[in-house]
Amino acid sequence: MHQILKADWLAFRADIAKTGGSMKKRTLSAKTVNEIMQILGAILAEGADRYEFPNPMQNVKRLKTQKVHIDPLSFDEVEKFISSVRVDYRQYFIVRFYTGLRTGEVHGLQWRYIDFERREILVRETYSHLGRAYAKNDGSQRKVHMSEPVYQALKTQYEASGHLSEYVFCTRIGTPIDPLNVNKRIWKPTLKLLGMKDRRFYQTRHTAATLWLASGEAPEWIAKQMGHTSTEILFKVYSRYVPNLTRQDGSAFERLLLQRMVGVAQ
Repeated sequence: MHQILKADWLAFRADIAKTGGSMKKRTLSAKTVNEIMQILGAILAEGADRYEFPNPMQNVKRLKTQKVHIDPLSFDEVEKFISSVRVDYRQYFIVRFYTGLRTGEVHGLQWRYIDFERREILVRETYSHLGRAYAKNDGSQRKVHMSEPVYQALKTQYEASGHLSEYVFCTRIGTPIDPLNVNKRIWKPTLKLLGMKDRRFYQTRHTAATLWLASGEAPEWIAKQMGHTSTEILFKVYSRYVPNLTRQDGSAFERLLLQRMVGVAQ
């Protein structure tokens, strides 16, 4: 008779969490390990309930996760980055900085989900080294507003690559671009070139949230743009960046962008 004991689960968790374990040279974050164990635990819980055996995962605590470190770029830094980054990635970073899309959401973005008429990006699928998948929950599946720079960037991108692939951002042969490659060969070298602090790739998403907050947008609107089901996470993660300003529905951020664009042109 085969048995799975609590010690077996803890040993498996320790193995996937360490460098050189089941994931070889990849180190998984505590958050990712918890997500893996949650899925396996749900399967085991169903089996325990159906076949009436003790659930060895019961009362196993989740790994402690590090507090999210918010280190966004300022408006000036964003503009410097966009003007200095490789031309073929300029539209890509405009979309990342001004929409708050997650890395997988940007890389999984397809032209059929771009509504130029309504100026909306429909977030439906993601792409990673594991392949393509549907957005994980109802909050993640959402409509994201296109500000004017994002609208123009996607128009430009469509002219450049719309005939190559179903993916908005793709390689020369039409396949989705690799996020690890973009991080290593584009993101980090550009930060270094500009003398900016090294940051995680994910800070583009945090940058969008803090720019919206700085411009006075409504927390409810920002939460929807980010894919949060409520404002609770927004206030918890970005409390330092919430100003006491009149909040609106997207137009304040639009005005701030246009004002800066006019100032640069002059």
